[in-house]
Amino acid sequence: MSQKIGNSGKDGMIVMTATGESVMPLIGTPAAVGLARTFVDTRMRKWDYFHILDNALLIVSELVTNAARQTPCEEIRLQITRDAYGVIIAVWDAADALPQAKPMAELTLEDLDLSEEAFDDNGGWGLHIVQALSTKCGVIVDPAGGKWIWSRMHP
Repeated sequence: MSQKIGNSGKDGMIVMTATGESVMPLIGTPAAVGLARTFVDTRMRKWDYFHILDNALLIVSELVTNAARQTPCEEIRLQITRDAYGVIIAVWDAADALPQAKPMAELTLEDLDLSEEAFDDNGGWGLHIVQALSTKCGVIVDPAGGKWIWSRMHP
């Protein structure tokens, strides 16, 4: 059974349950990534998961970035949970569109357009990064709307 500690996530407070689950509401802006990384860093250190901390921070960066791009200036939610099988990092956004990973390809620097005008257009590989660092990952359509993109890591 879950027991909430603190206020509802809707008013900006982090919701924590007796099972160790934490949900943090964010707004889909570039600042959300830094806030999410700080939150996950603190939780992972508390749990003494230093050996998977860098991977967890990269996963949360990718998931929050994607959610913020899907729903700019709207609410997104970050959830981090641990259980007997590992750590789960999940991010919710209100968009109905499911994530689409780019087709796998072996890239070289020649494949990327590194000009100043196109430098930020070389993205889209984040889901492959999440897949590579996760034991399992996926997407769950939320019956209330939107979706949760999640990643499980073994400690």
